[in-house]
Amino acid sequence: MLSTFYSLNPWLVAVVFNTVMLAIAFILPKKLLTPAGYLHAWVLGVIVWGTLGFSGYLVVMFYFLVGSGVTRIGMAQKEAEGIAEKRSGMRGPENVWGSALAATICAIATIFVASPYRELLLLGYVASFSTKLSDTSASEVGKAYGKRTFLITTFQPVARGTEGAVSLEGTLAGIVASVAIALVGWGVGLINLFGVGLCAIAAFIATNLESVIGATLQSKFTWLTNEVVNILNTLIGAIAAILLALALHWFIPVPLGIS
Repeated sequence: MLSTFYSLNPWLVAVVFNTVMLAIAFILPKKLLTPAGYLHAWVLGVIVWGTLGFSGYLVVMFYFLVGSGVTRIGMAQKEAEGIAEKRSGMRGPENVWGSALAATICAIATIFVASPYRELLLLGYVASFSTKLSDTSASEVGKAYGKRTFLITTFQPVARGTEGAVSLEGTLAGIVASVAIALVGWGVGLINLFGVGLCAIAAFIATNLESVIGATLQSKFTWLTNEVVNILNTLIGAIAAILLALALHWFIPVPLGIS
């Protein structure tokens, strides 16, 4: 009966389920988002569940929980050095959409297209979160544990937390994170195993390009905030994965779907 109810009323289920989750989040003593952040996350959750169902929702929840946990790694040390995320890692509306706007566009677009374009959008959806989790993990692990950090454009040693800085520890953490969330996408049937590899490659490309943007452009334009850079980062990741899939399909070809 529940499956029949869901199939007939996916948006109603999305509203009810996310409202319950929002109520639980407000009751819990440990807050991962600001009050406004929770409301915007509710909107995101409704859109994702309404368009992609539980499969898409599980991917965004994995990103949210793991990303929030990674942000808190070495928090006391990062706060003492002045390189921690603001509000001790609590996310606001700007963080919600900075991380998920590209994925939301992909999710909504799946309503209007059929196969094989829908499969490409699903790949872009997973790749955008793969990119963001890679970026978050690389940044936070690098700031906490990076022994040697270098500016990506010159490879000159710089202090941890410098815009555009990279480290071996952070880079490895980013790769692991991108593969982990891509495997979640594969496990729930959004992408195939080829897609897992494409998401990891796209995330690596986008994360390093984000570091280049941080090192060269971000300080020159006031409008180029961290949230705007995050949108660009995830958009690059989604587009890169889609283009890689098209190229691979053209030359081999490999299936674009989940089969």
